[in-house]
Amino acid sequence: MTGEAPAAPPPGEPPATPPTADAGSPTERATIVVTDDLERSRLTTFFRLILVIPHLIVLALFSILALVLAIINWFWALFTRNTVAHDMQARYLRYATHVFGYLNLIANPFPGFEGAPGSYPLDPQVPEPEPQNRWKTGFRLVLVVPALMLATTLGVAGSSSYSGNYSVGLITTVAFLAWFAILAIGRMPRGLRDLGVYCLNYGIQYWAYVLIVTDRYPDSDPLTKDYGPDPAPDQPIRISEDAELRRSRLTVFFRFLLFLPHLIWLLLWGIVVQFTVIANWFVTLFAGRPADPLHRFNGAYLRYVTHVYAYVSLVANEFPGFVGAPGTYPVDLHIAPRERQNRWKTGFRLILAFPAMILASAVGGLLFFVALFGWFVGLFLGRMPLGLRNLGVFALRYSAQASGYLWVLTDRYPFSGPSLEQLPLEQPPTESAPLPEPA
Repeated sequence: MTGEAPAAPPPGEPPATPPTADAGSPTERATIVVTDDLERSRLTTFFRLILVIPHLIVLALFSILALVLAIINWFWALFTRNTVAHDMQARYLRYATHVFGYLNLIANPFPGFEGAPGSYPLDPQVPEPEPQNRWKTGFRLVLVVPALMLATTLGVAGSSSYSGNYSVGLITTVAFLAWFAILAIGRMPRGLRDLGVYCLNYGIQYWAYVLIVTDRYPDSDPLTKDYGPDPAPDQPIRISEDAELRRSRLTVFFRFLLFLPHLIWLLLWGIVVQFTVIANWFVTLFAGRPADPLHRFNGAYLRYVTHVYAYVSLVANEFPGFVGAPGTYPVDLHIAPRERQNRWKTGFRLILAFPAMILASAVGGLLFFVALFGWFVGLFLGRMPLGLRNLGVFALRYSAQASGYLWVLTDRYPFSGPSLEQLPLEQPPTESAPLPEPA
C-alpha cells in the first residue's frame, strides 16, 4: 500500500510510490528531508538533556517573536491575503525542528543556532509565501482543533514542542526507548527514527499552519513522507489494505453498537487464547519452534482482532466475520507460517517485549484519534480521509506485530516505523493449513 501524492489521483486510488522531497525544491506543505545515517554517539546521547538546554533557552525567546509575528500575520492575511516576515518564520520552523530532532535523538549532530537551510540531517522545507484564503485565516483557531489534537497525541503541540516547553507524547516515548537502545548498540533503530521523523514532519506542518506561514492543512498520512531506503521488507507479520474510502453514514453512526457482538466474542475467544499462548511458549522453548495448531489458532485470533479494530476505528467499512480467516477482510493481517525461534529470545520474551508493548500503548492513542475524527468525517461526508485511514493501518499493524511477538508467533522484533507500509506486499506469507474455527 502507498500514500497519496500531491497530484490528483482518482478518489481512493493512491499512486504506486510515495512522493519525495529534494532539498531546495518547492513544496506544497512544510516537510522534512532526511539524510540521517542512524549512527549515534553514546556520550552525547547520555547527556542529551543537558546539552540541549542552551537551545531550549534560545528557542523559548525565538518562540515569543514567532508568536508576535503570527498575530501580525493573522490580521495582515485577513485583509491583504499576504504575510510578512516569511523568511523569519521559516527560519524559526527550521531551527525548532533541528532542536527537537536533536532532543528526541532523531538526529545526532549538535545543531547550530541559525536555523540555516541544509545545515542539519533533518532539513525542513518550508513552502514559499503565497496568498492565503481569508476564510481559512479568519477561522484558523477553530479549523486547527483536529490538527491540534493529533499534534498533541504525537507530542509536537499542546504545552510542548515548538513553543519551547515539553510534554509527553508519542515522540517522547520514541526518545525514551531510543535512549536505552542507543546506549546499548550505538545506533538509532530505524523504526524508531522513522516514527520520530513522522512526528516531527507533522509538527512542522501543524506549526506552519498555526503561525500563518501557509494555509495548507497538516497532512496526517504517514505514507507521503520519504523515509529513505526500504526498511525490513521481510517482516513475518505484515498488513495489507484494499478498502475503499466511502463509508455508510448509517453504520458509521451506529458503529459502536454494531461492534458489541464482536466485543463479546473477543473476550470469550481471548480467554482461550491466554492458555494457548502459554502452552505455545513452553512448546517453543523446548522444541525450538511453535506448535503448528497453536500457531494457526493464535494467528487467527490476532487476525480477527485486527479485522474488528479496523472496523470499529472506521479504517474499514465492511462488517467483519467472526473467525479471523485470511483474505476475508479489506484490512488483512498476513502471518508467516511457523519458523524456528531462538530459545533465549523465547525464554525472556516477556522482558524483551516490554519496550514494544510500551510503544504499542502509545500508538494506540493514534488509533483512538483515527476513530474519533473518522466518525465525524464519515458521518458528515460519507467517506474516510486517506491520511487518517493510512495512519490507522499503521497503528493496527504495529499493534499486531507487538502482540505477535509477545504471543510467540515470531521472534522477529516489531518494526515501529510507518515506512514499512510503503513497501508492496508481494507474495504475502500465508498459513500452511486451513485455520481452525474456535469453539
